[in-house]
Amino acid sequence: MTLKLGQKKILVGCGEWGFREMPITRHFEIARDFGFKYLEFGIGGGKIGRLSEDPSEAEIKDFVNLRESFQIATPFCCIENDFTLTDFQTHKAMVTKVLRQMKAAVKCGATHVRLFAGFAPLSKMTESLWQQLFAALAECQIEASKSGLTIAIETHGAIDHGPHGSAIHIPTVTTNREALARLLREMPMKIGINYDPGNIKAAEGNSSQLHLDLLNDRINYCHLKDWKRTGDGWEACGVGDDDLNYGKLLSQMDFQGVYLIEYEPLHDSCDGIRRTLESLDRSGLMVVMEKE
Repeated sequence: MTLKLGQKKILVGCGEWGFREMPITRHFEIARDFGFKYLEFGIGGGKIGRLSEDPSEAEIKDFVNLRESFQIATPFCCIENDFTLTDFQTHKAMVTKVLRQMKAAVKCGATHVRLFAGFAPLSKMTESLWQQLFAALAECQIEASKSGLTIAIETHGAIDHGPHGSAIHIPTVTTNREALARLLREMPMKIGINYDPGNIKAAEGNSSQLHLDLLNDRINYCHLKDWKRTGDGWEACGVGDDDLNYGKLLSQMDFQGVYLIEYEPLHDSCDGIRRTLESLDRSGLMVVMEKE
């Protein structure tokens, strides 16, 4: 395998959100059929395609058996959380749940867990909510350090839905540039960023303010997808289905880990992954699915 001058090689894996309504076994089958060696999984959230809120030892064993049977690694785990809840007792219960699920994630083979800062619109963030967020992240990092787990905070807006079902993205602390700068300064240094430029694009309203210069050296997890305009909002789509220039963007990234294809629509999951792979290939990147 020879790289052309200026060509970047990227190692790709398969994200889990587009599989949320499929049984977990089907996730592995699709990943195998495409040749992926890395598969993201999720815990909680009440979806068919996720492990339960409190996975039993038997459920975890079944998942590990699938991983070993298909010979597909599962180092990336999503946990559903919000550390910007205004009711403090509910927030405390949320933190307790996340700490518990982080332990389950490790048993399932995770080395990286993606969390959310929270979904409070930036306009609603008070100083007390900021401090609540930082305290929760510090507590999570203490737990992560015990097992060698790496935390990534996803760049994600708050989402409302328009009259025709399109997603309206509202800026949060992980999509607004100034807020992100504060997050990077004040959260534990070992916590990184799950860079999802498609989400930032939708919250910012265009594909030019993606904050890579700010985030580049803290990215430890990455999702590849796009959003396209639909009425007053956005519709999730694959790489190459709209105007986000991944060839240029990824060539500028320092990240050396696995780039996870997160194709979100449910009706054509396999076709969307295929289109994404083809688009990445056309963009001048060298796409590989396993380490050499």
